[in-house]
Amino acid sequence: MQLVDEVVSMKDEVATWRRTLHADPELLFDVHNTAAFVADKLRSFGCDEVVTGIGQTGVVGIIHGRPGGNGPAIGLRADMDALPIKEITGLPWASRTPGKMHACGHDGHTAMLLGAARHLAATRNFTGSVAVIFQPAEEGGGGGREMVNDGMMERFGITKVFGMHNLPGLPVGQFAIRKGPIMAATDIFDVTIKGRGGHAAMPHQTIDPIVAASAIVSSLQSIASRNANPLESLVVSVTKFIGGSAYNIIPETVELAGTVRTLSPEMRDLAETRISEIVRGVAAAHGCEGSVNYIRNYPVTFNHSDETDFAADIAESIAGDGMVEREQPPTMGGEDFSFMLEARPGAFIFMGNGDTAGLHHPAYDFNDDAIPVGVSYWVRLAEKALAA
Repeated sequence: MQLVDEVVSMKDEVATWRRTLHADPELLFDVHNTAAFVADKLRSFGCDEVVTGIGQTGVVGIIHGRPGGNGPAIGLRADMDALPIKEITGLPWASRTPGKMHACGHDGHTAMLLGAARHLAATRNFTGSVAVIFQPAEEGGGGGREMVNDGMMERFGITKVFGMHNLPGLPVGQFAIRKGPIMAATDIFDVTIKGRGGHAAMPHQTIDPIVAASAIVSSLQSIASRNANPLESLVVSVTKFIGGSAYNIIPETVELAGTVRTLSPEMRDLAETRISEIVRGVAAAHGCEGSVNYIRNYPVTFNHSDETDFAADIAESIAGDGMVEREQPPTMGGEDFSFMLEARPGAFIFMGNGDTAGLHHPAYDFNDDAIPVGVSYWVRLAEKALAA
């Protein structure tokens, strides 16, 4: 690997920052300690501007390049929030807050971008400006959307934006990326089935919403198998089935909930339409009333062509020939960096975390051996994108 020498020498310090953050996980927008830690570090590095409160609790640091050089601004983004999971790693830096942990590596993402900010502020070997973006609420809160809606791109003149995420199972030192959709749109839906409750020994006097809801769950699976083009990607998963309170009572209502994952606008529209039709139609066939609340959540994470090639070339300059998978299959997981990619051209890349527990697993821990790789990627990307 061709790592940045100064970055290699700061690995232990960046790892210390990472472990400090890991021990103090915070959820969604409630990342006040993390944001304060980030802002303090950015100020100590000599960033030209440090702005807090973007998108509620996001932080943006601005680093200008060499004096007299006028150029565009690019954005480098890391996420800061943790997950509501009880950690079981037993590590010395394990979460000190029961029921919360950094199980997706956002502590590592934040620490690596801080490392890059320190190096870029010290060297300023570029023309233009770098905006280091530290985002809250990636895990379901739409913090990326909030920062975009807060005018971040316009305020700091950001012309392109780049993101990175660790990937367990991919060896440390390797990268993976693709043009076009790399992560799915993540919609959610809530269904209410209303029947007529009564005694379970007298079902003929009731209209059983449990039977109707069961038929709806089965019928929803036909959207992917019979309505969608077999060459397209579509997931419809019912993840909640809530109804009933006793052995001998048929309930009045049943509630269902679930998620839809798609990689194209056509499949997204199809899923929303068919879920509504199936719920109302099947419910009516059982004598019930069915209603749907369908919420379009994160859009598809869509990598722009030129920026994807650029990001892959930077990764290859660090990892070496054959160490960057440029045709990574898309994942049906979601990512709210998608909102930033809707606002500006850019690319989202995966970086190897090695043979570790999977993301969102209680035994997961970010691999500190990946720190020099990630920091070097950010530094090289900024310097190349803003070369004189």
